[in-house]
Amino acid sequence: MSALDVQVTRLPHGADLPLPAYQSAHAAGLDLHAAVPAAIPIVIAPGGWAAIPTGIALALPPGHEGQVRPRSGLAARHGVTVLNAPGTVDADYRGEVLVLLINHGATPFMVERGVRIAQLVVAPVATARLTETAALAATARGDGGFGSTDGEGTTP
Repeated sequence: MSALDVQVTRLPHGADLPLPAYQSAHAAGLDLHAAVPAAIPIVIAPGGWAAIPTGIALALPPGHEGQVRPRSGLAARHGVTVLNAPGTVDADYRGEVLVLLINHGATPFMVERGVRIAQLVVAPVATARLTETAALAATARGDGGFGSTDGEGTTP
């Protein structure tokens, strides 16, 4: 496995925070930290959501994306996850990486400075060239949608 070079810039409000890092030798995601002011944590009410700054901007290589994914510990312990999971950081985006957190838990969740809030998985991207056609090739599944491979049908 070879490492991919990704440029990262610390923004002024994230200058003292650690850079995203893998937490184990075979981890797929780099942990992202909350760059909220130490004196003003963000409180997410049950059912609420907030855009949390990370204090970093990236220059991903062309042909790659950053996938912002939930941290399983936050979800398991607090019911907090990434609202648009996975969020996408495109290779041509140069703004701050923000994480949309939502609180599905029963109590308010406090996002404090430096807490690990999500993970970033850098992945290759395949682009599609769409070709319009009058009909698609038939398959055994056909147009079976939600739950169709479980024998449950598609009717809600």
